[in-house]
Amino acid sequence: MARRHKDEFRSLRKSVSRDGQKRRTVIGKTCVVIRPSKAYHGKQGLDYSAGISTQSAGSTGLCMHLLSLPPSGRSIPHYHRRHESIIYVLSGKAGMWYGDALRRHLTVKAGDFLYIPANIPHLPYNLSNTTSCTAVVARTDPNEQESVVIYDVPDPGLPKQQVNR
Repeated sequence: MARRHKDEFRSLRKSVSRDGQKRRTVIGKTCVVIRPSKAYHGKQGLDYSAGISTQSAGSTGLCMHLLSLPPSGRSIPHYHRRHESIIYVLSGKAGMWYGDALRRHLTVKAGDFLYIPANIPHLPYNLSNTTSCTAVVARTDPNEQESVVIYDVPDPGLPKQQVNR
């Protein structure tokens, strides 16, 4: 206990500014700007613009990428082992099958946020045959593809009310 206190005191002394104010700094880390230029094909069958991750920015707790679902594009059923996901839809409209055997369905459109809990199977797809659906994807997996697990169930297709459209 005494050693920990001494280490904390030492780090505080080092972070006192000239005016006597205590400042916290993280030694060896810095802010990083990533300009998406590299694209990659994920295990879930979708193409992403690489953003923030362990590999690009040294992130230790999350990742964030740009996803563009092409017209009529679909992922492979999958889930993210022990990691949550948040999606913000920038443009377009998408559907998503989710849950046990992909029996549940939802729809998101530009301006919507979507939360996917850890370990929830899902299959997102673009509802449009003519325009892409673009979204920002953030996940608590800093390595992005490490936690992706393919969920071996048949693709449920389109919801019944959309089959005839």
